[in-house]
Amino acid sequence: MYIAQEESFGPVMVISKFKNGDVDGVLRRANTTEYGLASGVFTKDISKALYISEKLEAGTVFINTYNKTDVAAPFGGFKQSGFGKDLGE
Repeated sequence: MYIAQEESFGPVMVISKFKNGDVDGVLRRANTTEYGLASGVFTKDISKALYISEKLEAGTVFINTYNKTDVAAPFGGFKQSGFGKDLGE
C-alpha cells in the first residue's frame, strides 16, 4: 500500500494484518520501506517485542505505546529519515 511505503507527517498510523506467528514476515514488510524514523510494536509477549525491536530498521521503536519519549533522549532515523542520531551525519 502507498501509505505503508511513504513517510507522511501527521496523525497517521498504518495497521496491517499478518498471519499468526509470522514475525519474520512482518519484519521483512516493515524493513522494505526506504524510511525508518519511528515504529511501534503492540503485543502481550515481551520477548517477542524485544526481538522485533532489535530487528526493526527504525530510529525509535515504541513498545505498547507511541510517541511517548523524553525530549533529552537521542533521536534520529534510518535510511532516508532524519539526520542520523542527535542531528549528526
